[in-house]
Amino acid sequence: MMQAAQHSIDDYWMRQALALAERAQREDDEVPVGAVIVDAQGQVVGEGWNRNIREHDPSAHAEIVAMRKAGQVLGNHRLVGCTLYVTLEPCAMCAMAMVHARLKRVVFAAYDPKTGAAGSVFDLLADPRHNHHVEVCGGVLADLAGPMLTAYFRAKRGR
Repeated sequence: MMQAAQHSIDDYWMRQALALAERAQREDDEVPVGAVIVDAQGQVVGEGWNRNIREHDPSAHAEIVAMRKAGQVLGNHRLVGCTLYVTLEPCAMCAMAMVHARLKRVVFAAYDPKTGAAGSVFDLLADPRHNHHVEVCGGVLADLAGPMLTAYFRAKRGR
């Protein structure tokens, strides 16, 4: 029962992240990745979408944007007890920021077989050498996120 409830919650928040990913592509022609951070009470404390092209900022990935906002909302660089939902498996930069932020969980949709750092290429979130480990749940609504990313890159290559 508990697992089914968590699955339902994860689906709900991932759909919010997918809406942000669509916004990234629609408004800014960015890679469609969206992220939502929810605190232990189930309240959104941060959200973001890829902004690195628009802002000329290589660090402005959806996860980083969301973590910056969450830190401001919480008044703390530590996001203890929070869960981050993101539509694409985090890269190494984002994964290490998650470790430093002390996130409780990361839930992602599509796996990234080229640069994924939550188990695909690297497993930085669970590396035993770190002083904090982030719980990971991958593949949530990947059937929606994966095709969105594939279509985006296919369209880019076609231009």
